[in-house]
Amino acid sequence: MSIYESCRSLSVDFRGVELGDWLMFQQSELEHPNRNITLKQNHEFHITTIRYDGSIDRVVVRPTIPRIYSELLDTILTGRVEYMGKVVVRDYGVRGNQLWVRGEVHMTVPLDIYYEHMARHKRNGGKLFGGVDVNVDRINLVIINEDGELIDHKTFWFSEVTARGFPKHKAWSIIGMRIHEMLNYAYNNGVKTLFLENPEVLGRLKLMWIRNGDRGHENYNHKVTIFRSTIIERIALKAPLYGIETKYVNPRGTTNSTEHDEIMKKYGLDRHTASAYLTALKGLNHQQK
Repeated sequence: MSIYESCRSLSVDFRGVELGDWLMFQQSELEHPNRNITLKQNHEFHITTIRYDGSIDRVVVRPTIPRIYSELLDTILTGRVEYMGKVVVRDYGVRGNQLWVRGEVHMTVPLDIYYEHMARHKRNGGKLFGGVDVNVDRINLVIINEDGELIDHKTFWFSEVTARGFPKHKAWSIIGMRIHEMLNYAYNNGVKTLFLENPEVLGRLKLMWIRNGDRGHENYNHKVTIFRSTIIERIALKAPLYGIETKYVNPRGTTNSTEHDEIMKKYGLDRHTASAYLTALKGLNHQQK
C-alpha cells in the first residue's frame, strides 16, 4: 500500500511497477501463537502490518482453506502447536483506483504433526518394491517383487513445465500433483518400499554429466541442476503420507551401462523406465544383503 501511495503522489503508473514474488512477513522461529501471523478461530489470520511512518495495524485475512488442511489447522489451535508463518504476494494491481493484492499464507509446522494429520493412507499392507527415475519432464515408476521380477511400470508426465518462461509457482504445483498421483498409484498397487536415487550423490554427479554432455538433450544440462534432486526430495517428503518407506541408492550404473541396455531389450522398456527398474533392483539387492 505504501508503494501504491508513493506512485500516486509521484504520478507514476503503479501497473508498470514490477515486484515479482516477494516476501511480506515471516516469523523467524516456531511459536504459538505466532505473534505477527496469528491463526485464529474459523481459520482466519490476523497479520501485523507496519507502515513507513512506523504505525502498526492488524489486517484480518480469510484465505480459502482446502478441506484437507482443516483438521491440521484445528489441531494447531486446540493443541497449541508451534508454527511459523509467512505471507507471499503472488499478484497485484489497481481496479477502480483501488489497490488489490492476491497472495498466500504459508505455515511451517513440525513434521510429525504434518504426517499425523495429513496422511492419505494410515496403513500399508503392501509387499512390493518400487523404483523411481526422475527427469525434467516425467517420473518413471517401476514395481518389482521380492525376486526382482517386473510387475508393473507407469510414467507420470509434466512435460508442459519445461517450456521456457513457464511460471515457476505453477510448475511446482503441477509437479506436486504428479508426485501425489505416482505415490497413490504405488500404494494402490502394493508398494511398501520405494527406492530413489540419492540426491546427495546425484548432486556430485551433476558436474560430471554437464562436463561430459552425457544426457543428450540440449536443454538437459541446464534443467537437471534445477529439477531432479528437488523432485526426489519432495517424493521422499510426501511418501510417508501413503505409508510408503523411502530409501536412497547410489545412482551410479543405473544409466548408460551394459546392464541398462540389456534390461531395455529384455523387457522392451525405454531408457528412463529401465533406469527406474535398475534403481529398484539395486535397492532390493542392498536390502537383502
